Amino acid sequence: MSRPAARVVASRRLAVYLGIGAAGLLTAVLFGRPEAVAVVVPLLLLPALSLAAAGSPQLSIAISQARERAIEGSEVELSVSLEASRPLWGLRSELRVGREVTARPLGPSVSELRPGAAAELRWALTCQRWGGRRGGTLGISAQDRLGLFRYHWAELRLPGLRIYPAADKLRRLIPPARPQMSAGDDVSNLRGDGIEFGGIRQFLPGDRVRHVNWRATARRGSLQVNELRPERNADVVIFLDTFTELELGKENSLDRAVRAAGSIAGTYLRSRDRVGLIGFGGTLRWLAPGLGERQAYRIADSLIESEVIFSYAWKGLEVIPPRTLPPGALVVAVTPLLDERSLRALLDLGGRGHDLVVLEVSPLDFLAPAHDEPALLARRLWEMERQALRTSFVSVGVPVVRWDADRPLAAPLLAASRFRRERRLVAPR
Repeated sequence: MSRPAARVVASRRLAVYLGIGAAGLLTAVLFGRPEAVAVVVPLLLLPALSLAAAGSPQLSIAISQARERAIEGSEVELSVSLEASRPLWGLRSELRVGREVTARPLGPSVSELRPGAAAELRWALTCQRWGGRRGGTLGISAQDRLGLFRYHWAELRLPGLRIYPAADKLRRLIPPARPQMSAGDDVSNLRGDGIEFGGIRQFLPGDRVRHVNWRATARRGSLQVNELRPERNADVVIFLDTFTELELGKENSLDRAVRAAGSIAGTYLRSRDRVGLIGFGGTLRWLAPGLGERQAYRIADSLIESEVIFSYAWKGLEVIPPRTLPPGALVVAVTPLLDERSLRALLDLGGRGHDLVVLEVSPLDFLAPAHDEPALLARRLWEMERQALRTSFVSVGVPVVRWDADRPLAAPLLAASRFRRERRLVAPR
């Protein structure tokens, strides 16, 4: 609980009273009309009494917030408890929050404060957009009984609020090509102890009897055993392109990219995979792959700090710490495919044999409609260039799937999985 000092300000009513009183006294002196003094004496007496009692009142303020972390679309309650040392009237409050949050008053308004009686102001903070909000400010003002003096308690700091991006529900993710050796939920291509069926082969000394496939044995006339595929975890790295940003109305490409990255990372972590993050832009951010709830919070905290920082500096894979890209990791790039530096880095990743998938946040959703023939022609040429760019990725075995605003996130991820599966089927042996 804090007790900030009040700033005392004379109101307009006091100026009016003093002006009328001075005019009455001047009239009595100039025109010899003593009755004018009797008329204005009350107007001068009231300011004198208020001035005598106009010392700075003590106001105890306690600010509490329901929680410090929230998800986009949720509400967080903010309450302010007030207790005054003497009566106050005309209580007003002004809550100033950032663009990530909107405030809605809760409960009845409070206009008076009595000594010893606490009053409570409450708001519902609606989280509109992800971000690390630094907290807002609260201004409180009140007046004396006659309204001649106002007291201001301004710039009271509010608690911070970290708003995490809303995550889409994803049932299926892109299966990694090379799972690791630790237990997990990803079915490995290797043969070993597991529960997933992997094929049938001839019985060999040392095989377990419970693995014998009696139907295949009866059909082929020799002992046949089932091969099983173990379930392993994988290393997954989310590559978030923060070099460029497109905006149309209240939506922008970075918002969609951050939400997609958060959804993908959270789903992989729930599957017991190790997940890391690379924020590739004007400022390089990275997190080495890790497991568990603590890693989920690290990734979420890093994502909400994402921003587009303008830079001419050329960056390539050499600026990324090697431990951030472990061997055999699946790299999921979330990018609008607009900046040359990101394009070169991703093509370099694919050319070096990394298991790479590119999720293209479609920039078409953030372009104004073309109305005349030259604009339509320019749009078609630009789309042809982008198709050629996608083809250059596919030529090195990297699938590029476009995510439009009217499609759920699961749709392009499913298309990427289908591409990788068909590519393995047609690959030469």
